[in-house]
Amino acid sequence: MRVLVGHSRYQSGPVSGENRVVDDEVELLRSGGHDVLLWDPEAATSSSFGLARTAQQAVWATESVAQLRRAMREHKPDVVHFHNLFPALSPAVLRATSSAGVPTVMTLHNYRLLCLPATFLRDGKVCEDCLGHLPWRGIVHRCFRDSLPGSGAYAVSLSLHRGLKSFGLVALFLCVSRFVSDKHVEAGWPRERLEVKPNFTWPSPRREGPGEYFLFLGRLSSEKGAEVVVDTWRPDLGRLVIAGDGPEMSLLKAKAGPGVEFLGAVPPERATTLLSGARAVLVPSVCYEGAPRTIAEAYGAGVPVIASRIGALTEAVEAGVTGLLANPADTADWADSIGRLGNDEECIRLGDGGYKLWLKRNSPESSLTLLEAAYKRVMS
Repeated sequence: MRVLVGHSRYQSGPVSGENRVVDDEVELLRSGGHDVLLWDPEAATSSSFGLARTAQQAVWATESVAQLRRAMREHKPDVVHFHNLFPALSPAVLRATSSAGVPTVMTLHNYRLLCLPATFLRDGKVCEDCLGHLPWRGIVHRCFRDSLPGSGAYAVSLSLHRGLKSFGLVALFLCVSRFVSDKHVEAGWPRERLEVKPNFTWPSPRREGPGEYFLFLGRLSSEKGAEVVVDTWRPDLGRLVIAGDGPEMSLLKAKAGPGVEFLGAVPPERATTLLSGARAVLVPSVCYEGAPRTIAEAYGAGVPVIASRIGALTEAVEAGVTGLLANPADTADWADSIGRLGNDEECIRLGDGGYKLWLKRNSPESSLTLLEAAYKRVMS
């Protein structure tokens, strides 16, 4: 098949899980013998002019539409697969593929088309005020990066394209979890055009034994909940290794007690090495995660996961089979769950369960099969 993949690339580069998902899927499709063109412009936001243009692009990216039409004429794709649309592409590209008669698939990595910050989180608490409604409340609360102009531009784009039914031109949406699919159905989207397609990860070295330390791997921002595990940590729980950077780094370092080690941001190859030595990966998010890539990576290394009992995390972690669930921000519950994985046999058993689930749900083979089936479905 000839596939054109469109993605508005995040400026965080390989640190962005979504960027890595796109790059890996392109490589996977090519390894499966498909002819893939990746079109992934990045919006310029380094100046006031760049920011103004980015806001305009989010509503209707005229230049991107022209580029897409040119790419379709040259590549002649059988199907176009979009990922992130904002801000460099805008939903206007969906109209371009439709007018060209090319079937379109789009991956829903999060709640970007329902909620301005894409997380259903405001002031540290779950907020569904805009679910199923026009996002005017998001403008009032400056939900997009605490910016009134940014929130306004993004809200105008979503409202305009809902009115124009641009999203109705997508033949099939691939949701990274059942929870993401269900939230879109709650918002009024037709379930028959939503299909669950989990993220995959490449094979990685399997852990040997129960591991040596507990690992937090991700961005140090409030919604990721790293503060919960730092507040929880006691020397008797063992070692806590925190790999990542972000706005909460200074706060967390100031609060951390004995046994907590900060590595800062690490490259993907270092993250793989860290995973293979971990007792468990900790995912203490306080928001509705879509499907954290870190969980699939942990399972691929045979490492169990302790995650918050919220959103799609309750579906990603099979409690007692691939890991454990703890109540968000409940330090006593987190301490209890972490303490349980101090037992070597339990740690190994849950790690084996995670690896079995990876083979079934997150392996390259299972992902390629699902992608090919989705493309064939919309082409027919």
